[in-house]
Amino acid sequence: MVLYIIGLGLFDHKDITLRGLEAVKSSNRVYLENYTSILHCPHEQLEEAYGKSIELATRTDVESESDKILEGADVEDVSFLVVGDPVCATTHTDLMIRAREKGIKTRVIHNASVMGAAGSSGLHLYNFGSTVSIPFFTSGWKPQSFLDKLEFNRRGDMHTLCLLDIKVREPDFEAMTKGKTVYLPPRYMTVNQAVEQIIEVLPTRESEYKIKEGTLCVGMARLGHDDQCIKAGTLEELRGEDFGGQLHCFIVCAEEVHELEVEAVEEFFVEGSVWKKK
Repeated sequence: MVLYIIGLGLFDHKDITLRGLEAVKSSNRVYLENYTSILHCPHEQLEEAYGKSIELATRTDVESESDKILEGADVEDVSFLVVGDPVCATTHTDLMIRAREKGIKTRVIHNASVMGAAGSSGLHLYNFGSTVSIPFFTSGWKPQSFLDKLEFNRRGDMHTLCLLDIKVREPDFEAMTKGKTVYLPPRYMTVNQAVEQIIEVLPTRESEYKIKEGTLCVGMARLGHDDQCIKAGTLEELRGEDFGGQLHCFIVCAEEVHELEVEAVEEFFVEGSVWKKK
């Protein structure tokens, strides 16, 4: 028997592959991981389309209580559904490792992910360095490690794909002090918030490879969806642009951008952009 880890792609219930759908239909239990990304359809629509009851799996279910998911997977097929592609998040790799430790056979069924869809920007994927995650700042916590990685990429003349923070089932600590378990509404970082945070900490950066307000960047929203949005311009220009609903991601371009990339990205320049290739 097999634990299938199945990518659902980027949009809705129709994006699953035929191979993935066959695995779902053969499974006795089906879980949907719903905290590293979101699908633009309710999970009830997945149930109707796939003909299966689907249980939502929280971060706690996957990272701390995975035995619930893995239990019985050695004697029956179990499907674990992931928005995008399964192996793009370390939490999914960790689940695979724990399954193998229990002697459970695993199989990954791939699909489209933001990593590949970033090529819609017109930038060449082989010119990208390490992907970074940008977390929400708080009044007392403003980490800059993502900027270290970003500057490292720019030192190597590489673009950087920035994945933006998602907060799902975030505890309300004020309510917890009163003995209540309450979760805050979901929060999804926008391109604008990411830009604001970067600009806020720029004065503290000393690297010669640091981002500047005139650095070419590309903001993207809802990649793979019918209404995907892509806009390019300087960091400062994207600060006030409207990208619409979630999910958003962001690219900081290399210091040197290839001529073919510039030609492709020109389609997405915001009106009146002042960015010029050196």
